Amino acid sequence: MAITGIEIFKLLPKTNCKKCGFPTCLAFAMKVAQGQADIEQCPEASEEVKAKLKEAATPPIRGFVFGSKNTKIKIGEETVLFRHEKKFFNPTVLALEIKDTESNIDGFINEVLESSIERVGQILKVDAIFLKNESENSEIFNQVLDKIINKAFDLPLILGISKPEVAAKALEKLKESRPILSGATPENINEMSEIAKKYNVPLIISDKGIEKVLKLVEIARSVGVQDLVIDTQPNSAKELLMDNTLIRRAALKKGIRLLGYPIITFANRDDNFYETVIASLAILKYSSIVVLSSIPKWKNLVLFTLKQNIYSDPQVPMQVKQDIYKVGEPDENSPIIVTTNFALTYFLVKGEIENSKVPAWLAIMDCDGLSVLTAWAAGKFSASKIAQFIKESGIEEKLNHKELIIPGYVAMLKGAVEDKLPGWKVIVGTKEASGIPAFLRNYVRSKK
Repeated sequence: MAITGIEIFKLLPKTNCKKCGFPTCLAFAMKVAQGQADIEQCPEASEEVKAKLKEAATPPIRGFVFGSKNTKIKIGEETVLFRHEKKFFNPTVLALEIKDTESNIDGFINEVLESSIERVGQILKVDAIFLKNESENSEIFNQVLDKIINKAFDLPLILGISKPEVAAKALEKLKESRPILSGATPENINEMSEIAKKYNVPLIISDKGIEKVLKLVEIARSVGVQDLVIDTQPNSAKELLMDNTLIRRAALKKGIRLLGYPIITFANRDDNFYETVIASLAILKYSSIVVLSSIPKWKNLVLFTLKQNIYSDPQVPMQVKQDIYKVGEPDENSPIIVTTNFALTYFLVKGEIENSKVPAWLAIMDCDGLSVLTAWAAGKFSASKIAQFIKESGIEEKLNHKELIIPGYVAMLKGAVEDKLPGWKVIVGTKEASGIPAFLRNYVRSKK
């Protein structure tokens, strides 16, 4: 749990010796609480106090990094139950399960590699491969592992292995990266813990229910394994919701260290739609890793969009980069429409321009992610700023006309924009995005 500056101050010697580099013990305590100073800087603090403060500063949910040096992924270290309290930090990892008995391994790897889409300026993709040792054969497993390494060397891996001897041989191949080892159960917890410790990899602990998982966590920790992931094997959406919520609350509110670890959910279901529902619930309710059996594009879009929204900052509007975007294949005669960079506005306007089948230039202006009316009221979508944006964008050089379409909600800016942009004609567009297709088709007809 977080500790305040005053609480830290109470534990300090209060000599104001300045040896820490700060004028007073209180000033030093405040900096330690903010993470801008280390308790070790105080030569007068006892070892007992240092140990106590270090323990208090430890995140309630342990975080760690896995993957190669070029594609490191961090999970854990979440600090709140609800994103409106602060925000969620490390997005859920989506992993495609590939069984080593599959005949089309290359096809599955390609699906992962080609899963990327761009949305609101971010590249979203399936993050990792969960390679399952379905054959329980070391030779077969390592052949498939070699194929993945050769084709997608930097792709983060989770190894689903139940036999310790198979796990040891596989990890020998992956010394240049840091995979996650999955498959620690009551039957093999001691051996798997030793292997995870030897190769310094995170370990997924699986058993039915929270109480049984707790016992396995204790065993792994006693061996010295620090980076753990919890799997309570929920059979239904109800069990998933209950287990994940209880684990998160116990770690954050009760300070139960044995449950202060990331959670993995195996969403695999025969029904693709139901699997998407389970995966969505897992993203919403605290799972750090979600394993999928298939990744068709429609499922990816659903899960990528949900993950992106849940792991955004609720206090900062989603926004896109200021730029002149092409919708279709616009040329020098195509219309230009200006609006704000609020993500929802961008997607709605862009979608309706596409529906119109009229190629256009979409001028997205940085208004701190505010909608049109809000940005206008805040003075961020004003005539002078619109004019400055158009002048600096260089779009004039690409057009053989000077007609700018503005949103209907700011029709009052028409005259002022024309004054700021000499030679330009400002056309008032629609108030609602739904009216854009008809508006653009009429605009094009009027030019013929």
